[in-house]
Amino acid sequence: MSERAHDTAIDAALTGDWQRAHEIVQALDDPLACWIHAILHKIEGDAANSRYWYARSAGRRYEDFADPQAELDAARAARGD
Repeated sequence: MSERAHDTAIDAALTGDWQRAHEIVQALDDPLACWIHAILHKIEGDAANSRYWYARSAGRRYEDFADPQAELDAARAARGD
């Protein structure tokens, strides 16, 4: 179920449905969901909150990606980590 939830959250983020994406990742408690959550706050310009979620994302860092879409694509690809 969570792989589907991760994909759904990423799809929502890519289409600009931030509220749905947030609701999905807030209901999950795993490093990938935390990473997606961090990306959402990064896109919204909330660096402090974003860094908090990066700290819970198993080693991902705020500075790792400049392009949020590329980072969301990387998060989707990382589902198998």
